[in-house]
Amino acid sequence: MTTDVRALSLEPSWALPGARVTVRGASFDVRGPQLPAVTVGQREARVVMASTTRLTFLVPVDDAVGVQRVRVAGHDGEAELVVGRTIATEVHQVDSPVIDSDGSVFLTNSGARGHRVPVSVFRVPPGGAREDYLSDIVNATSLVFDPLGLLHVSSRHDGAVYRVMGDRRVETVATDLGVACGLAFGRDGTLFVGDRGGTVFRVSPTGRVLPFATLPPSVAAYHLAVGPDDQLFATAPTLATCDPVYVIDRTGVAREFAGGFGRPQGLAVDDHGDVYVVEALAGIAALYRLRAGGPRRLVLTAPALVGVALDPRGGLVVSSNDTAYRLDVPIRPFPVFHA
Repeated sequence: MTTDVRALSLEPSWALPGARVTVRGASFDVRGPQLPAVTVGQREARVVMASTTRLTFLVPVDDAVGVQRVRVAGHDGEAELVVGRTIATEVHQVDSPVIDSDGSVFLTNSGARGHRVPVSVFRVPPGGAREDYLSDIVNATSLVFDPLGLLHVSSRHDGAVYRVMGDRRVETVATDLGVACGLAFGRDGTLFVGDRGGTVFRVSPTGRVLPFATLPPSVAAYHLAVGPDDQLFATAPTLATCDPVYVIDRTGVAREFAGGFGRPQGLAVDDHGDVYVVEALAGIAALYRLRAGGPRRLVLTAPALVGVALDPRGGLVVSSNDTAYRLDVPIRPFPVFHA
């Protein structure tokens, strides 16, 4: 092997098929007619950008999922890349999926505005295939579980939120919520609902609806998540070049938590208070982890991305508009190349 070629790290360590991933290193030979070859598992990947210190490649689109070994020609080391596996197709996600305590994933089939589809919500049990779960909610948009474990579904068509009982009966929780999209529950049972027209509503456990916060109107949807300290986080993608992730305090005052995202969408918060946000740029979507006062970390790349859900048992589920993927391996720092 050529000893002056040094592949040092892989960024990020998680990706979906077709995503861009970068090998950082030193002394890559990019002067000749052939760029250094990068292999993912047993497949050669297409290198799309190259310099003496960076090689960016596309993750092959095939059946190679899970932990894959990445190698660079001329270097005798390797690093691990976790490639997400498809768990459901032919869904229509506007917001993030949700995962129940048993590990089942719930996904929407939202459909075109005002169009009634045969199935509103799908369920994917652990290790199983997509199955029909719920019908008769037009434009099912956002999903959340309440503190008792009951699924709640918003409808951007009805401007309402519905509660799904254990026998799958549907009850109306609140109405007149505008273009109801993002949902999140506070620890006291308060439900927060985002109307993409510019308002975050607060719905008390008794069903009383009050305006809570004001955000810029969104061209897509509001996305909400509550952290362990009961702070409410929100994204509201607009036509601007960049938009922030907002944090809303208990009095309804919104401020910028982290800025500079292109079309920020799905949100999740882990038990440590780290915030995960989807950047939904076409062709180069990504998932970032944010810590207050700290730098953002690139966690995952994808050709397209809308939502994210953290699995309390480990790993996560991400989704594009039409496909959901699971990654089961715990999140790690950027993997280094080992000989």
